[in-house]
Amino acid sequence: MNKSLRKVVIAGNWKMNKNVEETKLLLTEIKEKLPKTDATILICVPAINIETAMNTVIGTNINIGAQNCHWEKSGAFTGEISADMLKSFGVEYAIVGHSERRQYFGETDETVNKRAIACLHNNIHPVICVGENLSERENNITETVIKTQIEKALTDFTKDDIINSIIAYEPIWAIGTGKTASAQQAEDVCKFIRNILTEIFDNETAQAVTIQYGGSMNAKNARELLSMENIDGGLIGGASLNADDFANIVSCAE
Repeated sequence: MNKSLRKVVIAGNWKMNKNVEETKLLLTEIKEKLPKTDATILICVPAINIETAMNTVIGTNINIGAQNCHWEKSGAFTGEISADMLKSFGVEYAIVGHSERRQYFGETDETVNKRAIACLHNNIHPVICVGENLSERENNITETVIKTQIEKALTDFTKDDIINSIIAYEPIWAIGTGKTASAQQAEDVCKFIRNILTEIFDNETAQAVTIQYGGSMNAKNARELLSMENIDGGLIGGASLNADDFANIVSCAE
């Protein structure tokens, strides 16, 4: 399957940034500067800003997503938000398993799987994050780590489930550090991920899955990264908080 037939998704992850008014201002600026594109544009904002963000981008091709969701529909889970709640806002994408969630909030491969399945049951596309830390990279066990994360995250997935999901490869050592995997390093891991998907499902299914690269992608390196055969988009952190930078990254997707 040719790369051009896969969905290109450029996603911004605002993390814990921007209040309501700042959300309106930045999204308005992004709307004005975004180039015309066939890529899917996604911006994942803090949950408290989802409604404001949705209202701000009405009439555009910008999708508003969530940064997390719980696997239960309701219950005694103080501070959590369910996929059912997100769907009631019209959310169609949600990040699950981001390394910061794993590091600071006890996410595991098993809970990532449960969150992803909850998303799919609510017709929300999960953006499933995987990635190795610096020690794992230096000890040459990147592939072992990634394979385990992928296999556990996709437990009980059908072919339709994975096609309706996005895999985001984010080397932890490159998130928010200013360090970036070289284009070839990123391509090698994304190709490895596609090979794992072939083993779990089949080649046709694997070739249909969008695989993003995240980890300090910016306006300077986006074109080279996005030119790689197995990199179908980006999960953008800091650069998505700057309208000019985000627009430039989107233009590279063309």
